[in-house]
Amino acid sequence: MPTTLTASPAATTTAFLDAFAEHDVAAAVALTDPHVALVVHPLGVRAGDRAALQEVLTELTTAFPDLLLTVRRMIVTGDVVTALFTVEGTQAAAYAGVVNQEKHVDLSHAWRFVIEDGLITAVSAYWCQQQLYRRLAVKRFDQVAIVGGEQS
Repeated sequence: MPTTLTASPAATTTAFLDAFAEHDVAAAVALTDPHVALVVHPLGVRAGDRAALQEVLTELTTAFPDLLLTVRRMIVTGDVVTALFTVEGTQAAAYAGVVNQEKHVDLSHAWRFVIEDGLITAVSAYWCQQQLYRRLAVKRFDQVAIVGGEQS
């Protein structure tokens, strides 16, 4: 795992994605600055701390316990790394307001990482939310699901 001040942006990003792929959320989050800027565009998440990133990663790995992450390409431009990867797995818990129907998901992602002094200082995550909903068999986008008796 990279160490602060010595790791290249690509090495830090690779270590983060490897930890995420192994479902080691704590190890992935440990590679970030305590005030990491997080934007998860499909979920409308905007935050400035590790706790929000930990929550996003934990929700994904909990909802899809067999989650497989396959990196397709990494583009390094100075201290910015864009990782293109695919996630796939079978839903085992509610996710993003969608009740568990045990559907298999395969979804392309693009995440942009900014690295300073060997730590990730910003993460922007992108994927097609409509494609996710289709894969999870959501029929009405205006009423995604009723989870736990409440409308999501």
